[in-house]
Amino acid sequence: MGSSPSPDSFKFLIYGKTGWIGGLLGKLCEAQQIPFVYGSARLENRAAIESDIASSKPSHVFNAAGVTGRPNVDWCESHKVETIRANVVGTLSLADVCREKGLVLVNFATGCIFEYDEGHPLGSGIGFKEEDKPNFIGSFYSKTKAMVEDLLSNYENVCTLRVRMPITADLSNPRNFITKIARYEKVVNIPNSMTILDELLPVSIEMAKRNLTGVWNFTNPGVVSHNEILEMYKEYIDPTFTWKNFNLEEQAKVIVAPRSNNELDATKLSREFPSILPIKESLIENVFKPNRKTPVA
Repeated sequence: MGSSPSPDSFKFLIYGKTGWIGGLLGKLCEAQQIPFVYGSARLENRAAIESDIASSKPSHVFNAAGVTGRPNVDWCESHKVETIRANVVGTLSLADVCREKGLVLVNFATGCIFEYDEGHPLGSGIGFKEEDKPNFIGSFYSKTKAMVEDLLSNYENVCTLRVRMPITADLSNPRNFITKIARYEKVVNIPNSMTILDELLPVSIEMAKRNLTGVWNFTNPGVVSHNEILEMYKEYIDPTFTWKNFNLEEQAKVIVAPRSNNELDATKLSREFPSILPIKESLIENVFKPNRKTPVA
C-alpha cells in the first residue's frame, strides 16, 4: 500500500466504539498518544461512512464492529438478516469506501471458519494457513464470516486479522473466553488457537503503521485446551475451583449451532513480530500472573 505516514501524521478512525475490541483499541491509542476518533456511521450506510472519513481525515481505519451474537453465536441463527447486514454488507461497504479513499482498513475477523480435518488432525500441530479455504460453516455466524473474508481477499487495501477465542487479563468481562468457560456448568476439552488481546492488540496498531495488508492468523502460536486454561485458573486465581467436562455429542444437545475447533498456523505473524509469546506462556504472563490471588509456591 505504499510508504508509511510519518509518526506524527497517524490518525485512526475506529468502528466498534461500544464493542469490546473497539473500546480496548481506543484505550491503547490514548496510552500511545495516537489521535483517533470513533466512527458514528452504521456500516451498511455508505454515505455515512464517507461523511465520517471526510470529517475525521484518518490515516487508517479499524473495523471492530459487527455481530457475534448475545450471549453467543446461537443468536445469529435466528437473526440472519441482521447478521448479514452487519457482517457482510457493512464490512464490504467499509472496505470499498476505504479503497476508494486510498486507506488501509484493519479488519478484525475470525478464525472460527475452520475445523480439524484429515489434513489438520487434532493434536498434530498442523495448523491452517492464511491461504487455506474455510472448511467450517456449521454456524450462520461462521458462514457469514467465511463469505466476507473470501470477498475481502480481492481488496488490496484490507488487513484481515483472524481472531480466535479472545482473552484479556480482565476476568470480569463476560466476553472474555476464560470468563465464559469458568462460568459454564460443563466444558469440552479440546486444544484450540486463541488470541491474547493484551499482547496482540498493540500488534494490530503496529501493523497499521506498517501498512500491512492481506490475511493474518491473529493468534498466539500453538494451542491450549480448555482444561489447561482452567487448571491455570485454579492455580493462580481460585484453588477451590472445579469444573466438569462433556464431549461434543453432549455439548450439541445444549447449543443451537456447532462450534469451531481448530489450530491456526501463526508462523506468518510470528515472523513479522518475533516477540509474540506462545499461547501458554502468554496466558501466564499477560493474564494469570497479573491476577494472581494464590500464594507463590
